[in-house]
Amino acid sequence: MTLSPIKFGTDGWRGIIADDFTFDNVRRVAGAIASYVLRHEDASRGVVIGFDTRFASQHAARAAAAVLAGAGIAVAMANDYVPTPAISLAVKKRGAAGGIVITSSHNPWNWNGVKFKAKFGGSATPAIMKVIEEEVRAGAMPKGQKAEIEEVDLKQPYIDAVCKFVDLDLIAKANFKFAVDAMFGSGRGILAKIFGDRGIQHVAIRQELNPLFPGINPEPILPHVAELQKTVVQEKCHAGLATDGDADRIGAVAEDGSFVDSHKIICVLLRWVLERKQWPGEVVRAFNTTRMVDRIAAKHGRKLNECPIGFKYIADLMMEREILIGGEESGGIGYSRYLPERDGVLNALLLANVMAEEGKPLGQLVADLQRDYGKHYYGRRDMHIPEEVKQSAIRRAKADGTKKLGSYSVIKKEDLDGVKFFLESSSNGSGAEPWILFRASGTEPLLRVYAEAASPELVSEILSTAETFVNNS
Repeated sequence: MTLSPIKFGTDGWRGIIADDFTFDNVRRVAGAIASYVLRHEDASRGVVIGFDTRFASQHAARAAAAVLAGAGIAVAMANDYVPTPAISLAVKKRGAAGGIVITSSHNPWNWNGVKFKAKFGGSATPAIMKVIEEEVRAGAMPKGQKAEIEEVDLKQPYIDAVCKFVDLDLIAKANFKFAVDAMFGSGRGILAKIFGDRGIQHVAIRQELNPLFPGINPEPILPHVAELQKTVVQEKCHAGLATDGDADRIGAVAEDGSFVDSHKIICVLLRWVLERKQWPGEVVRAFNTTRMVDRIAAKHGRKLNECPIGFKYIADLMMEREILIGGEESGGIGYSRYLPERDGVLNALLLANVMAEEGKPLGQLVADLQRDYGKHYYGRRDMHIPEEVKQSAIRRAKADGTKKLGSYSVIKKEDLDGVKFFLESSSNGSGAEPWILFRASGTEPLLRVYAEAASPELVSEILSTAETFVNNS
């Protein structure tokens, strides 16, 4: 019998439940991780295992735990659903050899997957993931003297850690009101408990356990945050804070109900840690993330690093040097001084902290950015297209002869991760330099198109022109 291939993406392996994501395939991945730990880490330190709120996640976590214990590696397993960054924190605090999380993050309800966290408490580096992938292909399933599986509380130590990183007394004194949305994910109840314990005004939505994620993908972007937008307006909140399916990413809503994308969140936080906190370190952003970050870093004399898409590349840089803040388009933001890991709950608390210290609701903080650093607007379209159309579009985008995109002249191209065109624009020089990025999925017939420009209209026009370019293959 031929085993189905297991391919690792930017943050582990994912598959459709009962089709690719089966208990047998979870055991194959767990066997590969066990082999990696035995060969390359101190296996006596054990492995931490956690899981999200998806269908069968807890059972899959137990299956993975049995494989590791069977290989002679002790397991500390979460006794409840926990955010992915809680596993990363537990790995670091316990000095474990690594961590496994059963989650499919922001994917639709019928997906699940396996993430691996390295001993430093963050996304495994590309080099580590390559070794684990090779172990899967080799069919690794090591056996040893059976080790113990211990169920432990990983939630409270995590809550304690994020609370220490922010000024909750200041947030309480500011008297702002927040809407918090767990999107039925593993952040359920956490922000509500933190705010409730300190008398911070809040209203909580979508906290219940429902692995069908009714009506949404648990991704804190439009249109999935519509319920949060409605709640913010109806309840007269000063901001809405959302975490994704495994609570490592953040999304937000301003006081008028408008969506605040991850680019603006990164910039609000970057400005605050530079101007108010004056923390040391360099800045890093992913290839598809706003260049407003570049302007803020330059103004404050901080080195700006650009990396491929996927938080593991940011974590990799955090291993080499002090990174003040690292951010990506999907809402993952992290800090060297905390963990080399993105954390939606932590960033929600930090946003509340910024609002409290500045005495402004979230929308005003975003308006201040646009005033001081020029207008930056962003858009993304996911094109589900046949593989041949996808590949043709990428080939033509890369071709030296491609100097125009519709009526726009292409000034320069970059190909760090996908193909990015910088476009000539007649808009004034204070706003965003317009660009478009074509990036093909390595695992499905999907082409993502990202754009930034100085007005929402221009973003929409550039994206439509790009779609025409793709479809004219």
